[in-house]
Amino acid sequence: MRDKNPDWFGAAFTGFITAIGGGTLRDMMLGSYPLVWIGDIHFLYAVIAGVLTAIVFHRQLSRLRKTFLLFDTLGISFFTILGTEKAMSLGVKPEIAAIMGMFTAVMGGVIRDTLANELPVLLRKEIYATACLAGAALYLILALHTPLSRNLNLVLASSLIILIRFVAVKYQLSLPAINGKS
Repeated sequence: MRDKNPDWFGAAFTGFITAIGGGTLRDMMLGSYPLVWIGDIHFLYAVIAGVLTAIVFHRQLSRLRKTFLLFDTLGISFFTILGTEKAMSLGVKPEIAAIMGMFTAVMGGVIRDTLANELPVLLRKEIYATACLAGAALYLILALHTPLSRNLNLVLASSLIILIRFVAVKYQLSLPAINGKS
């Protein structure tokens, strides 16, 4: 969307949808109402603050590509685990909770890319959602089968997501394509 020169409202709307999209889809699919950002106005304020910051500093921020990779990776790691926990708290099976954790982390970006008429990162030859799914699975294994604390589980599972993502980007790793070419 950065190259398509959106107006301020379009940029703000896209930022808002990106921020709330994954959690909203997760909560709707799991029947959890009110949606988090509707039930707690502080989420809305945080999103608005983030969108306004991005709009005001868009020129400076556009030069920070590597920094965005870091913050995006940190964000998807924590949102994966928090989404997984939310799904488990609603009583779903662990396999569904892992998928819902991944959805929480990546679907806002999928919606953003779709609105911007770009191929979503989920569909590119990049290890992104797979890293989230691996981290969610590790979190669930640790939470359900070990006596480790929640915080240690969160750190270990988030670290796995971060490690997979950074190694994949650094070495340009991707999953094999359906036709066998990578």
